[in-house]
Amino acid sequence: MGLKLHAGSSALGYCVFESGGATLVVESVPEDAPADEQCLVGRFTGLSFTVESVAATYDRLTSRNVSFSGEPEAQSWGGVLATFKDPAGNELQLVQMNAG
Repeated sequence: MGLKLHAGSSALGYCVFESGGATLVVESVPEDAPADEQCLVGRFTGLSFTVESVAATYDRLTSRNVSFSGEPEAQSWGGVLATFKDPAGNELQLVQMNAG
């Protein structure tokens, strides 16, 4: 996605990314974590990435073996959505605000 790593690492269990004025913190859940933390893995996160073209981003990410639940879909409100999974199985979305 072109995000710049600002702090942390996958080995430390967290990464902090910066892009423009936004900061994104991503944390991992270890395999030996308690059950109340394990249940957070592999679900819809509610996290969406706004992109200029969902179709172009979809093509780029699928060429890198990113798993999508389906092809990009036009929405009734005029945008386009595509849902993909991170390596842990968490669902995230790509959003294109205006498909025109």
